[in-house]
Amino acid sequence: MTAIETRGLTKEYNGVTAVDSLSLTVEEGEIFGFLGPNGSGKSTTINMLLDFVRPTRGTVSIFGLDPQSESRSVRQHIGIVPEGYDLYDRLTARKHLEFTVEMKDAACDPADILERVGLSGSADRAVGGFSKGMRQRLALGMALVGRPDLLILDEPSSGLDPNGAQEMREIVMEEVDRGATVFFSSHVLEQVEAICDRVGIMRNGSLVTVDTIAGLREATGGGSTVVLSVDENPTDHGLDEIDGVSAVTVGDGEVRVTCTDPGVKSSVIATVEAAGVSVTDISVEEESLADLFAEYTTQEVDA
Repeated sequence: MTAIETRGLTKEYNGVTAVDSLSLTVEEGEIFGFLGPNGSGKSTTINMLLDFVRPTRGTVSIFGLDPQSESRSVRQHIGIVPEGYDLYDRLTARKHLEFTVEMKDAACDPADILERVGLSGSADRAVGGFSKGMRQRLALGMALVGRPDLLILDEPSSGLDPNGAQEMREIVMEEVDRGATVFFSSHVLEQVEAICDRVGIMRNGSLVTVDTIAGLREATGGGSTVVLSVDENPTDHGLDEIDGVSAVTVGDGEVRVTCTDPGVKSSVIATVEAAGVSVTDISVEEESLADLFAEYTTQEVDA
């Protein structure tokens, strides 16, 4: 089943188009990364998915349900960590979870969820004294109430230290393992790269591409770089003549070869050895999601 589907989704504010004809499908069970620079339309899109903002044109479907006319049913399926959420400073973390369990009529033990998000020791503290990271953990715990079929996470690692971010990723993977779908927006691209099956990149209100990270590398021609440590620098190596090789650098006992075709890596190694040098170490550097993101959001890359 399709978890999220939008068709021609558009939002205009006083003649300014924040989201322009967005057509997107997120399949059940996948982790989908939703990326874009500030002002690209990500938050507006998420608000339309949740019916916090009504679209000017177009449609939204969540598990086949219309968030506008079937909002109550939709809310039973989803857990949300929205950007800029509010908590009640005078209430404890436990009270927040108890209230969420009651609102969702869920069979959950707040103590179990607090332990899962690392707040057991602060369960009965007022949230007003929480750090930003602790508040983020609590928001994630509230989103987990009722074992939602879809988690919509907008900057979920904001305020978390590296250990907290790792724990958040582990929770996301556990939720997917039990069958949930995750729609994940973040500026921390290393986290997106680590867990997402596919990513969509927004620019100026439009969706410029949807693909796996490997697919994005192939589309941009960035590929990967084979780094060979050698006992001496090869001469007349012929690496530039291999189809699928876009750049070669030789120096200081190292040969760096950028491959736009992953299948030529073995040919690169064989060619270097045929030049009469010994390869002492091999590593591969993939173009990062941050590099790909920059190409799609600052340059005219064909979708």
